[in-house]
Amino acid sequence: MMRRLFSAQVALLVVAAICAAMLALPGRTINTAFINDVLIFIDGAHRIAVGQVPNRDFHTALGPLVFYIPALGYLLSGNFGAAIPMGMALLTVAFMPAMIRILLSRLSSPSAIALGIFLILILAVPINLGSPVRLLSFAMFYNRIGWVALGLILVMYLTPRSEAARNDVADSLATAFLLLVQFYTKATYGLCGVAFLIFLLLDRQQRSWILVSLLLTALAMIVIEFFWRGTLQHIEDLRAAARVSGDHDVRSILKNVRENLSDLVVFTVFALVAFWHIRSLRDLLYSGFCVGAGLAIINQNAHSWGIITLYCGAAVLAEKARRFQSGDQSAQMERPARLAAALPLLLIFFLLPPIVHHGEAIALHTALAAENVGKPLGPPLFEDVREIDPPGGEPDFIQRYLDSIESGGALLQALPIPLERVFVLDFVNPFSAGLGIRPPTGDTAWFHWNRNINEKAYIPPEALFADVKIVMVPKTGINSLPLQELYGPFISKNFDMVQKTPEWTIYQRPQAALESEAR
Repeated sequence: MMRRLFSAQVALLVVAAICAAMLALPGRTINTAFINDVLIFIDGAHRIAVGQVPNRDFHTALGPLVFYIPALGYLLSGNFGAAIPMGMALLTVAFMPAMIRILLSRLSSPSAIALGIFLILILAVPINLGSPVRLLSFAMFYNRIGWVALGLILVMYLTPRSEAARNDVADSLATAFLLLVQFYTKATYGLCGVAFLIFLLLDRQQRSWILVSLLLTALAMIVIEFFWRGTLQHIEDLRAAARVSGDHDVRSILKNVRENLSDLVVFTVFALVAFWHIRSLRDLLYSGFCVGAGLAIINQNAHSWGIITLYCGAAVLAEKARRFQSGDQSAQMERPARLAAALPLLLIFFLLPPIVHHGEAIALHTALAAENVGKPLGPPLFEDVREIDPPGGEPDFIQRYLDSIESGGALLQALPIPLERVFVLDFVNPFSAGLGIRPPTGDTAWFHWNRNINEKAYIPPEALFADVKIVMVPKTGINSLPLQELYGPFISKNFDMVQKTPEWTIYQRPQAALESEAR
């Protein structure tokens, strides 16, 4: 038994180390999709590096870890191209103590290794869940973090496999770590994690470590707030985003059901076989939580495939059936028992396709990054942020957007004034990080029309532009046109136009205002 556990630990650590090395060693970001989204996190790393604090110095509905993870990668590498892959490599390693504790104490070794590899690859892979292998991007990496953390918490529905495997202190620490990661990346996952633990309080055998983990999480959040002092503003930013994008119609729910239908069918097989064999109402409620919480989360996300709670729930149900079958010798020759005994093998086949898919994607990113392929994004500090054409080539709109980043950086560098506090009236600002200049305070990490801003819910222009010195208005932007309708009159009234090209209009705060500010 101990030898199998040790071998499983080594296997998971080796996979994690390989994935971390594949991300970190090339020191480059290769991108073929969602470059505007990736720039959010690079800009965030730059903001952290110059001393800004999320929700205190700039608005964001995402948790502060989303910015501190790439900031740590940038701090260690000094390279914006390495910021996100290095940060995710470190996070993958940081997940391993909790992952090993949870999986190996509750699952059989083969299931623990298979599910562990599946979760490690989700953390490390540089694609959006459901994307083809060649659509490489670190966009929305926080969703993959949230899914893995929530999935591991769902595995804790199982009691430890033996009394020797029981360790309430380790369980409490692992759960508190996962909850904190969830709350400080994307709060939706944390709320689901807490809701599940409240449900799990029905299990008297696990009640003590659950209560301790919730207490540790609360105490840690108090300590974090002492240093961060951004919780209240973060909640307000979350409420503002919810007012814009909180509603989802039935059509989007049905779309997500359709996109994940095969996974839902396979998970239903696991649930029905386990229920038929064990006849546990609590297991049925657990299965319903895996489906319901997974659909609720994916309905808020940009990806349409990847309800990871189904995979983790399937592993739990297979383990429950295996334990019951092995403990009931009189039922071992019955047909339902034989069917239950096949669930662990079905689990391997369930996990194998995404394991192969994500393994191919991380290998492709590593190969392309090592060969230094692609075109640098444009601004001088983005030499290792490289864009390559996706299958079929870049759409004309995206190509114009990429060209505008290069031309906008050149225009700013040619201005006869010191560069600082540049604001871009579009989805994200690529120039503060790309040119290494001080960003304004009081603005936002990104603008996504009808996701975190619309004509009814927005930052007042007096607050948004209070610390801005230069405004860049693109002709070709991700969502610049509605932003111009919203903020254009204020900009025209309070800033002077200093240059206009076919791609950009540049405004500067009036000289009198700058001199008054200097005094």
